[in-house]
Amino acid sequence: MASAPSKGLYILHLSLHGLIRGHDLELGRDADTGGQTLYVVELARALAQRRRVSRVDLMTRWIDDPAVGPDYAKAVEKIAPKARILRVPAGGGDYIRKELLWDHLDNLTDTAAEILRRQERLPDIIHSHYADAGYVGTRLAKLFGRPLIHTGHSLGRVKRLRLLAAGMENAEIETRYAMRRRIDAEEETLSNADLVVASTHNEIAEQYELYDCYHPEGMLVIPPGVDLARFHPPAGDEADTPLAAEIARFLRDPGKPMVLAIARPDERKNLPALVETFGTHPRLRQIANLVIVPGTRDDIRDMEDGPQDVLKDLLLAIDRHDLYGSVALPKAVTEIPLMYRLAASTRGVFVNPALTEPFGLTLLEAAASGLPIVATHDGGPTDIIRNCGNGHLIDPLDPADIGRALLAVLSNQREWRRMHANGLKNVARRYSWTSHAVAYLDRVEPLPGKTRTPRAVARRHTVYADRALIADLDQALIGDADALAELAGMIRAERKTAAFGVATGRPLESALRVIRSHGIPAPDILISALGSEIHYGRELVSDDRWARHIDHQWNPRAVRHLLDGVDGLVLQPKEQQTPFKVSYYYDAAQAPSAAELQALFYHAELTVNLTLSFGQYLDIMPSRASKGLALRYAAHQMDIPLDRILVAGASAGDADMMRGNTLAVIVADRHDDELVGLTDLPRILCPQAKHAAGILEAVAACDFFGACGLPKEPPP
Repeated sequence: MASAPSKGLYILHLSLHGLIRGHDLELGRDADTGGQTLYVVELARALAQRRRVSRVDLMTRWIDDPAVGPDYAKAVEKIAPKARILRVPAGGGDYIRKELLWDHLDNLTDTAAEILRRQERLPDIIHSHYADAGYVGTRLAKLFGRPLIHTGHSLGRVKRLRLLAAGMENAEIETRYAMRRRIDAEEETLSNADLVVASTHNEIAEQYELYDCYHPEGMLVIPPGVDLARFHPPAGDEADTPLAAEIARFLRDPGKPMVLAIARPDERKNLPALVETFGTHPRLRQIANLVIVPGTRDDIRDMEDGPQDVLKDLLLAIDRHDLYGSVALPKAVTEIPLMYRLAASTRGVFVNPALTEPFGLTLLEAAASGLPIVATHDGGPTDIIRNCGNGHLIDPLDPADIGRALLAVLSNQREWRRMHANGLKNVARRYSWTSHAVAYLDRVEPLPGKTRTPRAVARRHTVYADRALIADLDQALIGDADALAELAGMIRAERKTAAFGVATGRPLESALRVIRSHGIPAPDILISALGSEIHYGRELVSDDRWARHIDHQWNPRAVRHLLDGVDGLVLQPKEQQTPFKVSYYYDAAQAPSAAELQALFYHAELTVNLTLSFGQYLDIMPSRASKGLALRYAAHQMDIPLDRILVAGASAGDADMMRGNTLAVIVADRHDDELVGLTDLPRILCPQAKHAAGILEAVAACDFFGACGLPKEPPP
């Protein structure tokens, strides 16, 4: 290992936005002052405590604004014996959000360079945080010939998907968030960085991989540290606290071990699955209580639609399984560290059943508090449980699997003690700020003095994906495992320029179960429940605007009332019903025809979209909901032209995706009576092969990953 400079390393961190100071960080004051600001301050302090480091400076923007207070106008603020904050003026004194900083970054770079030149010593290492600092850090690193370290914290390509899901138009995203400038800066930073620090392997594989300048060999996983002073094992007095009394009022026997979940009420957090698990496992109810802390609420009716729906689902599931006395759902818990300790004092377990979990900080907090953990097998928890040896991974879509894992911990005291001890030991060893600083220095210490040529990469001709492959699950993708594996490889290889989507009649959880069990790549667009639900990206961000749009004149209770008692119709099980889809089994020998049923709705003055698939499944949805309408909405959101979208399907539910300007493929194993007339349309391909093999045939025929269009007819 190359030796550090004789005086010890001088490390310069750049974090340009947010309200950063050395005390009482205003976390949550706005979108720019959150976890990233806490991370850089804690990292600076942790590094400054190491003997190998002589000095740490955290450079940020100088702010002289009465609206935010005087602390941010101090040019220099000492935050530890060898660490300080340096504030650099740029763009005036007003506090402005990060998206408005771009025009001022070159001025900030020049001013920062002048400040650094006036010092007795230049930094040995420059570490940028977030895209704007990456822009400045790249220029300073080139100017001074210093190695550049970068931490993205969040990435523009990923955030864009979240904003689209929130209903924001693509043009508005570009205007408000300067997204193209941000992504260009991220690409340039990744090309020039000597090292990129990420929190999890999942972050590298699923987020940075979206970038042209993605180089996994230059990336290092160092998870953020946990504050072990705040999160620690029980002290023995937890049962005598007001919080214990607040939780106890929900429970028949508060002394039972506690199954604790702490998560915001978001569909992706999958909290209702825990209630279903308790409701279907008598043994679990016998030996434990379930405590869910879903944030703070006053009146559920005043909440946004998404959180409101999650809380309603929780309450309805508690009632359906009659879990009163076994489940606590407190309205507010402000002492989160104490909540963990209270659960640990009962010899409980912490559970995270999220559909996907990029990191899992709550798992580390729980482990540091002495709780074994049970967590989703998707994302960051795989790293945590592998490193700590203190819990079990579960399939979040399978209540039986969740129940088995919880019982394995709670019913075996020896196993509980082993996991309790492993968690405490390994969190301190692997996830404390001390361990973070040591791992960091071991990797960056050899970098000063070394030179590296920026990585030359071919940038794509468009910033975002310019085409999409959208396929049904059951009739199009599934059925030929070898062909599906080949298609999946193509999709992954072309992921940067070609979006991949699934459009299925299955509800979300059922669709995810099939996608994961068959090794299908995680879709960029997931249209489920026959077009009544849209989710984006690996994190499954729900498109709430689409939900509000299709809710127009939708009355599912009236639908069920109208069809109650109609011969040949039987409601499908609860798991097949969604807020925007009422589903029946259809017996053609007894039931009215589709046309007669549609007339029944017209007569009742109910406007709906009725779909009869495979001659046996009847689905009633809002008139604005269908696979085709959802596809066109998502295509508009992602700014992908319809004539560069290849749609694959085989049944009536797919028909309106295929009509119009899309390219389409009807795989060979199709239901011809449901697709009458479609096979003669000019933009529809009808390959000889079935399932994924048929899609591969169509991909080749229209050169989807190249010219992306039907071959021209030869002249007569």
